[in-house]
Amino acid sequence: MFGAGSIGCYLGGRLAATGAEVTLIGRERVGAEIRDHGLRLTDLHGSDIRVAASDIAFDTGPESAATADLVVVSVKSAGTPEVGATLASAIGPGTVVVSAQNGLGNADTLRAALPGHVVLAAMVPFNVVHRGDGHFHQGSEGDLEIEQHPAVPAFAPVFADAGLPLHPHDDFRSVQWAKLLLNLNNPVNALSGLPLREELSRRPFRRALALAQREALALLAARGIAVAKLTPLPPQWIPRLLTVPDGVFRVAGSRMLAIDPHARSSMWDDLEACRRTEVDWISGEIVRLAEASGTAAPVNARLVALIREAEAGGNRQWSGDALLADLRSQWGPRKPAGKRQRN
Repeated sequence: MFGAGSIGCYLGGRLAATGAEVTLIGRERVGAEIRDHGLRLTDLHGSDIRVAASDIAFDTGPESAATADLVVVSVKSAGTPEVGATLASAIGPGTVVVSAQNGLGNADTLRAALPGHVVLAAMVPFNVVHRGDGHFHQGSEGDLEIEQHPAVPAFAPVFADAGLPLHPHDDFRSVQWAKLLLNLNNPVNALSGLPLREELSRRPFRRALALAQREALALLAARGIAVAKLTPLPPQWIPRLLTVPDGVFRVAGSRMLAIDPHARSSMWDDLEACRRTEVDWISGEIVRLAEASGTAAPVNARLVALIREAEAGGNRQWSGDALLADLRSQWGPRKPAGKRQRN
């Protein structure tokens, strides 16, 4: 597991708990925490799995990757080029590499660095929260999705044994776009300062997310880009569901609210830890799609700007009404302060 953050430690720990030989590669502070406490892996359904420190190896360098059959990359997207260069001189000729990262282009970046290797894109749909002392908690639902390839059956049983079944897809790009549409809530959640379930329970925040999703869906439709159906509702219907009154949403959107009450987005975690976020690989993807289409994505561009401001110490406690009004003001001609257009 190259990248021992919340996702890397959770996936690696689940695999190690069922007997897989796993090495986590990450920062020394994480290694020290695991050596002191081992791993505790819980989820919203009550699972509580312990992995002793002696049952999982930890390295700060890539040397152990030389003998790996499979390398799962779970670093932040900004670190992908460096990881690709590192793996190019570290792994053996038969090693399969899987990118379990946000965004659309990380697997392509790794393929460019590793032309002689099988590199596959994967998607982790659930949220993982680091609660300290080696405790990582899965706060939402979902199974792992992966690009279809003849290499997958060799390691799929190991993941299934760990309770992490892999679902292969021929058109994986459509899966990535579907995940990205859902991830457009990450900046909204980070700016709200609220746990995910509480944020999604409030209509103004949902309406802000719906604005970002509608803008993205219009661009995708104009380019003829397919979007996979990862939820009971087709992706095109989700913005409409998001805008219904709170009481209706508690019933109609109950599956979206099936989240641990303490779970937050990884973008909120990054802001809390004063790390640069992955907003360029989430809302920024929509901005780049618009630029490639010769148009603009003002709502998603504004979310990028607001997250950049938050990274620099700006507002991270937006009310739903204020955030919605700010995003709505991006449409149409800009007005003088205090006279912005509302739609």
